[in-house]
Amino acid sequence: MRILILGGTGFIGPHMVEYALSRGHTVTMFNRGRTNTHLFPEVERLVGDRNGDVAALGGREWDVVLDNNATLPSWVRRTAQLLKDSAEHYIHVSTLSVYANTSFAIKPDRIITPGSAEEEARRIHEYSELKVLPEGHEGEEVAGGTYGPFKVLAEQEARSAFPGRSAVVRPGLIVGPGDHTDRFTYWPVRIDRGGEVLVPGDGLDSVQIIDARDLTGWIVRLAEGRISGTYNATGPEARLSVAEMVYGIRAVTSAPVHFNWVDTAFLQEHEVRPWSDLPVWIPDSPLGYVRIDRAVAQGLTFRSLAETTRDTLDWHAARPEGERVALRVGLDHAREAELLRTWRAGR
Repeated sequence: MRILILGGTGFIGPHMVEYALSRGHTVTMFNRGRTNTHLFPEVERLVGDRNGDVAALGGREWDVVLDNNATLPSWVRRTAQLLKDSAEHYIHVSTLSVYANTSFAIKPDRIITPGSAEEEARRIHEYSELKVLPEGHEGEEVAGGTYGPFKVLAEQEARSAFPGRSAVVRPGLIVGPGDHTDRFTYWPVRIDRGGEVLVPGDGLDSVQIIDARDLTGWIVRLAEGRISGTYNATGPEARLSVAEMVYGIRAVTSAPVHFNWVDTAFLQEHEVRPWSDLPVWIPDSPLGYVRIDRAVAQGLTFRSLAETTRDTLDWHAARPEGERVALRVGLDHAREAELLRTWRAGR
């Protein structure tokens, strides 16, 4: 195929390009030409800006467009309308943040028992309620309350320009080598350092992640099959608990480590934030256990947690020292130690 990738140089883009090339496809990348310009010298690059300058895309034809970097609906409208008669298929990478029922906060008492029929019944699926812009909102300024609604509108732009010829992929937390957000990397790095590790709750909360290589490979295969529709894309296929995640990571490392399971009421009292102070963990939220059966039926597969952990640690070890020392998210050493001292003193 002739594949146009909008982006291609951030986190998931290089994995997508590499996989597409390995399948024998011809790839063109369209981006601003500012990030990772050394990658893929053999690949054609078109320079422009989705915020206004898309002239480089005119007068060309591709089989498939893979849109993995759109934040605003106007960006999708601009590219999709331009390309609707010069490409057969359009795949738009969205987010699980489009769903309305995604708020979460630490609560002293559990609302839903993990693994219960009640948890199963409240799982998000592709037809769950979506977010809408706040009443009276104007413009396209991205703020806390507009990111999800803008992504909903961006999806609509893709479907409008390519009716019956588009797929919308809604990933959850994308992880693995190359993820500079550190939202999963925190756990392999912290566990590999060893010692006493603060972990949240009782270990039963559901969590979901997807390796960027599993996600991007599957998107390329969707393109090969010209598959349309809307798909949640996270993993793994079976339910994963916090305890299974951290013990699975521990099995890959050799450092002596002890997990300290800290009560959620204590974490709430001490303003320890899920997702940022303790990443991946989103207690009592439907986002922790989203339905993915539609994607699995279309061929989405998952590598092992062990492989993702090993590769993430290898990638992290090669990062610049500043990035290795100061992760973007997660508890720093001093605060974690102080929390554990306070926790033990009060028991």
